Amino acid sequence: MDDERRKEMKILGKFKLATEREDLQFIRKEIESGIEFKGTNLWILIFAILIASLGLHTNSPAVIVGAMLISPLMGPIMGLGFGVAINDFKLLKRSLINCLFASSVSLMMSTLFFLLTPLHESTSELLHRTSPNIYDVLIALFGGLSGMLATSSKLKGNVVPGVAIATALMPPLCTAGYGLASGNMRYFFGALLLFLINTIFIAAATFVITRLLKFQRMWH
Repeated sequence: MDDERRKEMKILGKFKLATEREDLQFIRKEIESGIEFKGTNLWILIFAILIASLGLHTNSPAVIVGAMLISPLMGPIMGLGFGVAINDFKLLKRSLINCLFASSVSLMMSTLFFLLTPLHESTSELLHRTSPNIYDVLIALFGGLSGMLATSSKLKGNVVPGVAIATALMPPLCTAGYGLASGNMRYFFGALLLFLINTIFIAAATFVITRLLKFQRMWH
């Protein structure tokens, strides 16, 4: 029985995360570094918007994937969940302001792009972002869980870029811009709903992982 117990504990030990957990202040600084949109980060956001819009315009999945890899939108969204989880309301406020700012810039730039380069017919890549479903919820949730686990671990790997591709934050905003530029409100609201689903469930997943890892809360 003792041997069986030891084997069971050894198997369960493989699922433990405590030994790989990063220091709270290190994680906080890493998340904070991706929140602000000014200078380099803002220009990278603008270029990612234009690349994603071009990908949607030319119906090119490869170009859209490239834009998702470049996009820095994940930063403030993870900041929302992390700020709530550790009671850091200053971080939460900064994340919310920057998330709204980045979303507004993305929407304005994509709308301008499609006004200057109008499409005569909606591409399949555009249409894919106009009708969210339960699978989009699950993708955002599991993607957010993976992203926060990677951020909080000493073994970073290449998870965060994969999460950026899976959850696809940039294309829905560009599709919403196309909806505004073309006057198609169904496209606009459908794409905006997809973006909100991704935002809410990535932030929720970040909150869950932060609490499961038992990071100390701040008390004001």
